[in-house]
Amino acid sequence: MNGPADLPHRTRPVRRLSIFCLAFLCLAAGCRRRAAEAPPDASAGAAESSHGTVRVDAPREPTRPDPPLKFVPPDLTAQEIESGWVSLFDGVSLFGWDVPSDGNWRVEGACIVADDGPVSLLTFPFCFGDFELRCDVHLEPGGNSGIFLRSAANPRDPKTDTWEMNICDSHASFPTGSIVGRHRAAGVPAVEGAWHTFRIRCHENRVQVWLDDAPITDFTDDSPFVRRRGTIGLQKNSGRAAFRNIFVRPIDWTNLFNGRSLDGWTAVDGSESRFEVHDGLLQVRGGPGFLQTDSVHQDFLLLVQVRTNGQGLNSGVFFRAQPGTIDAPSNGYEMQIHNGFEEGDRTRPTDSGTGAIFRRAPARYVVGRDQQWMTAVLAAQGPRFATWVNGYPVVSWTDTRDPHDNPRRGRRLAAGHISLQGHDPATDLDFRAIRIHTLPASTE
Repeated sequence: MNGPADLPHRTRPVRRLSIFCLAFLCLAAGCRRRAAEAPPDASAGAAESSHGTVRVDAPREPTRPDPPLKFVPPDLTAQEIESGWVSLFDGVSLFGWDVPSDGNWRVEGACIVADDGPVSLLTFPFCFGDFELRCDVHLEPGGNSGIFLRSAANPRDPKTDTWEMNICDSHASFPTGSIVGRHRAAGVPAVEGAWHTFRIRCHENRVQVWLDDAPITDFTDDSPFVRRRGTIGLQKNSGRAAFRNIFVRPIDWTNLFNGRSLDGWTAVDGSESRFEVHDGLLQVRGGPGFLQTDSVHQDFLLLVQVRTNGQGLNSGVFFRAQPGTIDAPSNGYEMQIHNGFEEGDRTRPTDSGTGAIFRRAPARYVVGRDQQWMTAVLAAQGPRFATWVNGYPVVSWTDTRDPHDNPRRGRRLAAGHISLQGHDPATDLDFRAIRIHTLPASTE
């Protein structure tokens, strides 16, 4: 056991270490001081070494947060929104689009623009069957562009892989309004150098086109390569092409709610919610509980008009759901209904936000308002999902999880029920329209 006489001897190394640390700190401080006194470009220029010139990279700028989302309401009337029109362009970004790497697609002046690089196609990745499309287009003089309709994922031949509505006044074979490789339009006014509105209707094997409300094309495709479903694409072929006000509406909706009864629907066993029809409204009161369709659906677009009759109420529309039971009343994907948001900021939903795919993809903006009617549209196609509220795009999400029969646990591609949720005893909401547009089976 060491006594007091040992203490001075043991502390000497500590003193030497302390002196060494003090010297090191002074040296480091001097280095920092000299660095601060160096010319401003010393850290970003070239430094000499025994092996020659060595490049010293400039310090990186600190990461800046994304700018706040600027909400631009779509230029749609209330009647258009209720009939299912939605915007494919939010006015400020390429949200929801598949952007090719070989073009310079961008947003410029509230327009989608491309003007450089090879021929490229900006694609909205959800398929449509029968639909109407409205789009404003500006093509510079001498340019070439087009709108692809019911397109294959990677179209190679317009005669077989897509309906391409051409925009090119000088095209020798298929001028503006033509369906490339299939139909030549005649007598169409020149469009280059100014903004014009195209309206296109694809129904069964017929495509019709209006230019500034005047009909220019009416083509029935009786070929073996008729297109029944596919994506919408914007083409940059040559010259500057700009697009704005891009709206689409599926047609031929099927009513899941007839406005008179709950025919086609069944309350899940054990539900405490009350599901009743009064004055053309499907009313959901109290909860928890679920009302599910007798039918099942796989790839579709779903439209619901819903009103919450109180502040901060919570509900949801489940889809591709397994049959409900007492123990598992609704194992499905959920499109959330909740209009709350934090600190006056609609980009910060309280509970994912209306239009969210709950627990998977939050709404990027809370469009709906409590105690007011709102229209939500859901697209479900394979593993990809998109939602709109009052025509505005709020979610675009792809489920990359491992496959599972239960969507709560993994990716489900199989058909399932649609189910309305009574969330809790405070639930109080009304539905006045529930419609579905089933996508034709893919032939590719």
